Amino acid sequence: MTDEHRDGLYLLILGSFVLLILGSVLSTTSRVDMIDYRAMYYPARCIMHHCDPYSEIDVLNLARSEGGVRPSDTDRSNSHFARYLYLPTTFTITVPFALLPWEVSRTLWMAFIGMGFIAAAFLMRDVGSIHAPFLAGTLAGFFLANNELLMVVGNVAGIAIVLCIIAAWCFVCNRFVGCGIFFFAMSLLLKPHDSGLVWLYFLLAGGIYRRRALQTFTATVALGLPGVVWTYIVAPNWIHEFLENLAVDAMPGQRADPAIASLGSHGLSMMVNLQTIFSSFWHDPRIYNNASFLVCGPILLVWIMAVLRSRHTPSTAWIALASAAALTMLPFYHRQYDTKLLLLTIPGCALLWSEGGAVGWIALILECAAFMLTGDLSWIALLALLEHGLPTKMALTESILKYVQIFSSPLTLLLIGSFYLWVYVRWDNSAQRERTALPREVAKYT
Repeated sequence: MTDEHRDGLYLLILGSFVLLILGSVLSTTSRVDMIDYRAMYYPARCIMHHCDPYSEIDVLNLARSEGGVRPSDTDRSNSHFARYLYLPTTFTITVPFALLPWEVSRTLWMAFIGMGFIAAAFLMRDVGSIHAPFLAGTLAGFFLANNELLMVVGNVAGIAIVLCIIAAWCFVCNRFVGCGIFFFAMSLLLKPHDSGLVWLYFLLAGGIYRRRALQTFTATVALGLPGVVWTYIVAPNWIHEFLENLAVDAMPGQRADPAIASLGSHGLSMMVNLQTIFSSFWHDPRIYNNASFLVCGPILLVWIMAVLRSRHTPSTAWIALASAAALTMLPFYHRQYDTKLLLLTIPGCALLWSEGGAVGWIALILECAAFMLTGDLSWIALLALLEHGLPTKMALTESILKYVQIFSSPLTLLLIGSFYLWVYVRWDNSAQRERTALPREVAKYT
């Protein structure tokens, strides 16, 4: 092990300790402790007791009977965790956790998220260290140290993203493929809009990747079908109730409304999809949704065409996945914790940095910006600075602060996703690349 490998590993270990210590401390002191996990736990308990998990009243009554409603809870917070917003395929994963008492279940869920991200970071660092060991370890360590929110709120994205990243590593490196198929299937069951574009890459790439994608799809159907059938038996009208819950959550002023004045759309755990930008100018779903699709559609079409035409090697796979990790956040509803999928960009950044030149510097700058503007601790500091750093009597201070918050994350995601796509499209499949980059990776992973 060289000094660069050793130093990068030390920084990654340091970041792991920061994540576990801060995440554990904040989870015991925060007012939003496991607030998102409650929205998974009690609907799963509800279906176990043969009540409707998509009925806000049924879930809330069950939670009250089991002591799940806290004295500090408001009607709005109770409505948040009692209104189920996920597909019934999630019950395949959440019901086993719901069999356990709340304290045991929440502890295991939080530990799964924390240890899962550490494992995923080590894998991304392992791939990146082929090209830039110190940089890969530094980025992975900083990523872990800056992202404690998922351990605090317990959102299901923490599980889905970890499983997706580990599965991608299994597929690209051709190791533990059976585990990769199972993990990818579980990720798609939980949050298909987080891991779906990553899965689409493997489907479109052809060859062995397509076979893995089809095997994953088969496993997803097999694992998710029992939850769907169970839900139909317990709640025959679940589709109507599910769509109604989504509609209520997207009403003006609610959590999924991207407008400036909406509840929970901005600040820490903010929405990061492009609708947040366009709704600042036109607060009409028909306009801001279509505008977002108009921007993302051509970019994603270019990405699809590039995947179909490219010659696929481990190097090109990591560049394509880096682009997908950022672009998938933009067309549809995503929040700050969904951007943890950006951990997939570390191998691509390390590869470009090792080649030097302007492209390497651009990759590093965008990577740092993305990790800063989607990280939790950095946003806590930025929000404090934005709130107290400008004179309070400035006429446009409040508007400036809001627009800085709203625009920064989506635009950074758009930039880094488009940059990696540009690199991918112009990727040089020359004999020199085949003689250098590819053999190093093949020798390590095959």
